[in-house]
Amino acid sequence: MKALAVMLLSAATLSACAAPATRISTGLQRYGLDEQRADCVGTRLQGDLSLGQLRQLGRAAAAYRKGDTDPGVLTAGDLLRVAGELKDPAIALAVGKAAAGCGVRP
Repeated sequence: MKALAVMLLSAATLSACAAPATRISTGLQRYGLDEQRADCVGTRLQGDLSLGQLRQLGRAAAAYRKGDTDPGVLTAGDLLRVAGELKDPAIALAVGKAAAGCGVRP
């Protein structure tokens, strides 16, 4: 699986007209994740995390890749590392559960 960065950045800049799950799913699909798994991850993260937590995760993921040769790419493994470094253990748990439960492998 390619990157999850778009999902996170989309969640950080949510618009009033699109639910977080939809924005997350759309971002994941842009990076090649099939619609079923992308929808699954989006729905799980929307259900398990607050908008503030989604924004926090999005900011951390964006900062994680600054200066990288391909900053638009964040693998599932990278995302799990970023989530684990945040002070909110609920974020790491939600990301891990969503990835595992939806068949997204690091």
